Formats: sequence, C-alpha cells, structure tokens
Amino acid sequence: MLLGSGLAWGEAQHIGGGFHTSDVLAGAPKSTGSAENILLIGLDSRKDRDGNDLPASVLSALHAGDGEEGGYNTNTLILVHVPADGQHIVAFSIPRDDYVAVHGIDGYDHAKIKEAYGLMKAQAEQKLADEGVTDQATLETDGRDAGRAETLQTVRELTGVPIDRFAEVSLVGFYDIAKALGGVKVCLNHAVSDSYSGARFSAGVHTLNASQALAFVRQRHGLDNGDLDRTHRQQAFLISVAHSLQSSGIFGDLDKLNALVTVAQRDIVLSSGWDIVDYAHRIGDISGQNLAFRTLPVLRYDTVDNQDVNIVDPAAIRSQVQTAFGITPPQPPATTTRQLESTSDTSGSDTPSTDTAGQASQDPAPDQGAPVVSTASGVPCVN
Repeated sequence: MLLGSGLAWGEAQHIGGGFHTSDVLAGAPKSTGSAENILLIGLDSRKDRDGNDLPASVLSALHAGDGEEGGYNTNTLILVHVPADGQHIVAFSIPRDDYVAVHGIDGYDHAKIKEAYGLMKAQAEQKLADEGVTDQATLETDGRDAGRAETLQTVRELTGVPIDRFAEVSLVGFYDIAKALGGVKVCLNHAVSDSYSGARFSAGVHTLNASQALAFVRQRHGLDNGDLDRTHRQQAFLISVAHSLQSSGIFGDLDKLNALVTVAQRDIVLSSGWDIVDYAHRIGDISGQNLAFRTLPVLRYDTVDNQDVNIVDPAAIRSQVQTAFGITPPQPPATTTRQLESTSDTSGSDTPSTDTAGQASQDPAPDQGAPVVSTASGVPCVN
C-alpha cells in the first residue's frame, strides 16, 4: 500500500504538495549498487501526527478502543528488498513479539521489537521536557524521530542488512488509504468472527471497505496461529493492493489518484531524500506477481518479565535475510577446540534470546508457514 501510494504520486506529480519526511537515516549504512532495502513501519497509535487524540468518530470507525490502547508499538514491520532490476521483490515480516537487543534505552538491553519505538520516544520526550521544552508538537516530532531511529537500528542489527529508506503509517493512515483505494479484495480459508478487532467474515473472497480492511489485518484473537496468521493477513492484503493498483486503472483516474495522493501526503512519513517520482519510474512496471512475502523464523515462545515473547536466533536470521537479498553472509571465524572448551563453562546469558538449549530442543520451532505469494488473481487465500 505504501509503495503503491508512491507509484500513484509518480504518475500524478502534477497534483502538487509533498510528504512529511524524517532525516533519521542520514549517515546510516547504505546498500551498494542499485538494490534497495525499505522498512515499512505500521504504528499502532491512536494519535494524530502532533500527538493529539483522534476524534471519537474516527476511533469508532477504526474499532480501536478509546484512544488509550496501542501506545506507540510498531505492530507491523516489513523489510522489503527491491533488487537492481526491479524484479522478484522479497519482503520479510518481522514478528512484533521478537525479543531482541536494543541500545540506548534506559533500563533495557532487550525488549520486544515492537516496543523499541515507544520506549525510545518516551525517553527522548522526557529528556526534552527536563530541558524545558513544553511545545507538544515539538515533543511529538522529536520523540517520534527518536523512536524511528531506534527501530531502524534495531532492525538493521537483527537482519544484518542496511536500510536505505523507510515509510511509516499509523492506524488512521491505513484506514484513510484503504478508504481512498475504494475496496480491496481478500480471500479467507475459513469464516471468522472476532469482537476485539471487529473482523466478521465468511470463508471465500471479499471486497473490504476501510473499516473491514483494518479489522482484517488486525485480527489475532480466534485464529489458530494468532500473530502468525495476522502477519500472513497483512502480507496477503499488501499483495492484493499491489495487484489492484496495477489492474484497476487507478493511474488513469485523476479523481482517485488525487484522493490517494492527498491521503498519503497527510498520513505517511517518508525518509528524507526519497525521490518518489524517480522511484515510481524505476519500479513502475512491477506487477503484484513479483512480490513474495516471508516471515522471520522464531526458535520458540517464552515468558520474560511476565510477557509472552518470541525467542529468536539473530545469527540465523541475518544469514537467511542476507541470502534472500543476494548478500553474501560473512563467514564465521574458525573455532578451535581450545575455544570450544573455554566457552563451554561460560555462565548463561542474562536473557533467553541466545540460550537455545534445553527448552528449545524439547519444543518444536514454531511453523512460520509457507511464503505468501501472489496468485493469478492477485488475491492469495489465508487463514
């Protein structure tokens, strides 16, 4: 959806205006050559860009509670690799409860990856407040930039690849963009009914309005695989959006383009220096059938500080992502018998993220499912 909005902007540059941008990637490592890695950030916030509560009517349409839920969790993180030739795009969804290393957050050396944004945002805002800053818009803008920087660093360290660009959208942004699209087709393997998200659908193909689309991608209660099924929902939805943008003729409909671009400009934050027009020309001939979504592997489920977390193997994740992105993983250093003996007596880690013996060998690794790819109709069926 975010990439589709960029395509629309490229085709409708005469509409004018611009996106909100952030320079938190300035000075960060970049990909070599023409390939690019893009992090899509879905922020589970019930606030507007200045930190104000959304109107009650909007919260009702979002089926998102009273505005106090969600905080600033990044409940959707998708790392997209666009190769130099623009073909065979690969995207990895990062499960939101992955327990990963974080840096610079007081009192934390590990956290759920979804929490990195909000924890750093709160810390940065408190520091500014202690310095006498009282303007709410300034606190919100600078706090969000701190959260973005922490999230980008955390994902970069977890996956072992540079991040060249990012795009961030909130719940209301997702809703507004889905509304501007005028309906998105999805396919369900089974009927669902969930009072938490508002998802109530029969099995089969549906064309969803904005409220239904948000419920579709947010549901996790009542699903056999919980968050994993929700992740696959998000992947299938994005494939369907890409296919719809290619096949619906929206690029030739100025009214629809105007609505889509206006919403994107209002609700999406992009990394600074992203020339959307040039980018649209580069990937304008990509069809939905060139997209394949995967999900980062999880070793096991565990409990840390009374919270359910996903225990992951960062080294294995880095190898998998680097291989999928066409990057040669660095060779591990040679390990001698003396080194093995010296490490065998080392005490366990303070966190369970790398302690995979025992429970990890007893419990099978969670099944992340097959990659979600486009079908001929552009509508993959999911649970």
